[in-house]
Amino acid sequence: MAEEKNQDKKEKKIEVPEKFKELVEKIEKLSVLDLSELVKILEEKFGVSAQAPVMAAAPAAAEAADAVSAVEEKSIFTIELKEVGDKKIEVIKVVRDVTGKGLKEAKDLVDAAASSAQTVKENSKKEEAEEIKKKLETAGAKVELK
Repeated sequence: MAEEKNQDKKEKKIEVPEKFKELVEKIEKLSVLDLSELVKILEEKFGVSAQAPVMAAAPAAAEAADAVSAVEEKSIFTIELKEVGDKKIEVIKVVRDVTGKGLKEAKDLVDAAASSAQTVKENSKKEEAEEIKKKLETAGAKVELK
């Protein structure tokens, strides 16, 4: 129960202005390491800090840094299987292991990913989601965290 309450507090619906939606969507697709690198580049290029934004120097850059910070704070992810790759059996094994599904259910999910992205697991913590993504990518699949 306490964990559910903490998740509710962390999951805020942030209204993204239309002019920034494309940028925010691209930022959401970046890995944690890439986001960290992007924040450092923005901080250096525009003389801002993601910790305490300086609005006077460059408002647009500060907003971009804030958007990156907001993405970094995301702690709950959905793991989507985008493409299976050449090692279908390996991907099925990982899906079974991760989801606890039976062989048929895991195979059906992997087969369905050939035509459209399929959700492997929802509401995963950041560390768990990164680990699952790594396992699936090692098996040859393409994965996205949302």
